[in-house]
Amino acid sequence: MDSDAVLRMLQDVAAEVITPRFGHLEAADVASKAHRFDLVTVADREAEQVITARLRGAFPDAVVVGEEAVAADPGVLAGISAPRAFTVDPVDGTRHFVAGSPDHAVMLAELRAGEVVRSWIWQPQHRRAFVAERGAGAFADGERLRPSSTGATRPVTATACGIDYPRLATGEARVGIFPKTKPWDHAPGSLLLTEAGGRVGSPTGRAYSPGTWTGRLLVAHRP
Repeated sequence: MDSDAVLRMLQDVAAEVITPRFGHLEAADVASKAHRFDLVTVADREAEQVITARLRGAFPDAVVVGEEAVAADPGVLAGISAPRAFTVDPVDGTRHFVAGSPDHAVMLAELRAGEVVRSWIWQPQHRRAFVAERGAGAFADGERLRPSSTGATRPVTATACGIDYPRLATGEARVGIFPKTKPWDHAPGSLLLTEAGGRVGSPTGRAYSPGTWTGRLLVAHRP
């Protein structure tokens, strides 16, 4: 599947599984995972299942590392360093989704031997699509994002990675620090931001790597 086809797949899954449940979740559709603020819904689980099945159909040699699959079996995370792997965040910003906020997204990244080579972020309620390919650039709704000499004057607001990284890549926000660095949260946005001319790594200059990263993550609109 080329990048456009993958994006259409994510948009289709969102339309089929996620958006119909937005604003219509019952109490039984929502559960807590590790702690009471870490939520999962029926939309998260079903969307990940559908995305995983479609990826395996298109890329039978790939390992799919989904957020909910790792929650059920942490050993799945080891697959991120495979020759070809995908990280899946079916509903990034689940708390916002549950609360009825449009600030949630579907996120996917393709990795080769642990390095992010393509990524997709689809914001179904905002109807915005962000796609990046290593060495080929970052795009918002098909328009190339280019490095700017100026950036926003405010920090990122820590909404959800699928919202925050696009804000940084477009220059709407300037800088942020993430204490939690799960690969499905940061692999897609890290490529988008770096291809748009930004920076993702440690305060001391170490570059971000999804498979080996520990510690906090500094993200910035400009290097």
